[in-house]
Amino acid sequence: MIIDTHSHLDGPEFKDDLEDVLERAKAAGVEQILVPAINLEGMDNLMNVCRQHNGYLTPMIGLHPEEVKDDYKTQLDGLYRILYESLKDKDSDIRFCAIGEVGLDFYWDDSFKVQQIDAFEQQIQWAATHDLPLMIHARNAQNELVEIMEKYRGDNLRGVFHCFSGTEEEAEQLLSFPNFMLGIGGVLTFKKSKLPEVLKNAVPLNRIVLETDAPYLAPVPHRGKRNESSFITSTATLLSEIYCCEIENIATQTKKNALTCII
Repeated sequence: MIIDTHSHLDGPEFKDDLEDVLERAKAAGVEQILVPAINLEGMDNLMNVCRQHNGYLTPMIGLHPEEVKDDYKTQLDGLYRILYESLKDKDSDIRFCAIGEVGLDFYWDDSFKVQQIDAFEQQIQWAATHDLPLMIHARNAQNELVEIMEKYRGDNLRGVFHCFSGTEEEAEQLLSFPNFMLGIGGVLTFKKSKLPEVLKNAVPLNRIVLETDAPYLAPVPHRGKRNESSFITSTATLLSEIYCCEIENIATQTKKNALTCII
């Protein structure tokens, strides 16, 4: 059985056929799906979707770096109130499995770079304070990411570096943080991707988790379509070739890894 550690199933792309999407995921062997947050405005819908599928969909809470704007402090205050109330209420029907999706993204625009860094550090501190994992997004920000993570190396942080597609050197830098995994998704299957060679040379199987990032980055042979959790088997199949093992071994080990670092 497979865990999809990152799927935006609360998004508008799934509002008309979520039940069908989940049935296909279950038929493909996906036994749990983790759903990241992106901002305060989307939290009610995210929590409602996960409540309706409690035990199968598990929410995260956090402010995505691309959502960091002038009002980011207000966003963080609101998100933290939701997190704090859920932790205080022992009978709450919502359990956040991680602080995420958080991080740094300077790909399109770095005009909020200072604010992104501040928001990221505040949310790292939430994770450290409440012993929660991190789901970390980083694009065009490897150096800044590693520099920030070094500051918190002694805080026993754990989690996932989501959507990894970097070099062997970048993999080694991230794997130097012992309780973190690399999230591997559809990019692995792309024709020009160098990720298969990077994994083969620099990343042991016990340091990766499977993810889709649905509705984005659908794997081959679904590239160009809306991604969904059932497509995760395409990534798992290629991983079985890279690591020279059965797909069942990929499912078993990546599930174990997910249970260790984020669930």
